[in-house]
Amino acid sequence: MKKCSDFVLNMDESVTLAAANRAKELKSEGRDIIDLTLGQPDFPTPENIGKVAIESIQNGKASYYTQAGGLPELKKAVQNYFASFYNYEIETNQVLITSGAKFGLYAFFQSVLDPGDEVIIPAPYWVSYVDQVKMAKGNPIIVQATQENHFKITVDQLDAVMSDKTKVLLLNSPSNPTGMIYSEEELRTLGNWAVEHDLLILADDIYCHLIYGDEKFTPISSLSEEIKKRTIVINGASKTYAMTGWRIGFAVGDEEIIAAMTKFASQTTSNPTAISQYATIEALNGDKTQVEFMRKTFESRLNTIYPLLSEIPGFEVIKPNGAFYLFPKVKKAMEMKGFTDVTAFTTALLEDTGVALVTGAGFGSSENVRLSYSSDLTSLKEAVQRIHSWMNSSNQSTGSSN
Repeated sequence: MKKCSDFVLNMDESVTLAAANRAKELKSEGRDIIDLTLGQPDFPTPENIGKVAIESIQNGKASYYTQAGGLPELKKAVQNYFASFYNYEIETNQVLITSGAKFGLYAFFQSVLDPGDEVIIPAPYWVSYVDQVKMAKGNPIIVQATQENHFKITVDQLDAVMSDKTKVLLLNSPSNPTGMIYSEEELRTLGNWAVEHDLLILADDIYCHLIYGDEKFTPISSLSEEIKKRTIVINGASKTYAMTGWRIGFAVGDEEIIAAMTKFASQTTSNPTAISQYATIEALNGDKTQVEFMRKTFESRLNTIYPLLSEIPGFEVIKPNGAFYLFPKVKKAMEMKGFTDVTAFTTALLEDTGVALVTGAGFGSSENVRLSYSSDLTSLKEAVQRIHSWMNSSNQSTGSSN
């Protein structure tokens, strides 16, 4: 008897989690590993947030099921957050609290896609978009953004893939894995294109507060009433507030779609964790001193590591202004070390140097690797030095495989 479905057997594992797991295995064997795989802030959750979580346990509020769509108090906090940060008003029936932003994305696809519906996904893309669309029996349509164009897609590219089955345009700015940010003008052009073709827009804004230099974050949903009407925003607490393990996200948009997503959540997760919801109320409403300190620290790391990474032979990298990733093109480095496959290159790098990066293959890019600088600066400098030395060593890697 076959125990598992064809669907699950054919599903790709998350490359980020696979890389992180391999790094942990090698660490457990006593290897000196520098793990730059996960997009996880290396800071504790701010104290004021943790204090509220503890209080919710002590006063008994965290002991019970909440509404499937989230605590009314947290929905109100999201409502206020949109008024202050997104600069437009929403109603609480336009808000769904989810068990992580990742589940919010999944609930969206399950709630709006019929079999064969197409979702346009710019590449490089976050690793789970494609498989989540497939889980909903949709068809992911990949549009390749080039490093030469700063990983941004154009309307001409969208016109080339548009069909009568296209239903959703997905945009992630700032981007995982590239750190790229679309400008207001670029977003307006893309948003108006979606309006013209009567498409939904899925805006993954999870990195919206991690912005550096002179760049600014523009919510596509704020650009016009017509664009806002068809945009579902996915956001959450994980990256901004160092709350990756708390698993709280939120979806905001059209009340009919939010109601459908809430119904789906009621049959899957029942409700997000109560303790985490109370903590997120404080995250949205409370003091932001530590949040700004973390943002400035990430920016300092970027400014330090970027020029060092740029000096590595065979690494071609553009400087991003958001998130906490660098996504260098390593085609020349692969050739120098005798590789034709970026995953094999990344694996050899880990085995030979102890530096764990993530292959670009899982992000839809066969010539890039992702490095997370959400780690301490000492480790980052050491990692870059190890890679530099490895690239300067004899061309053929001990782990080389074509």
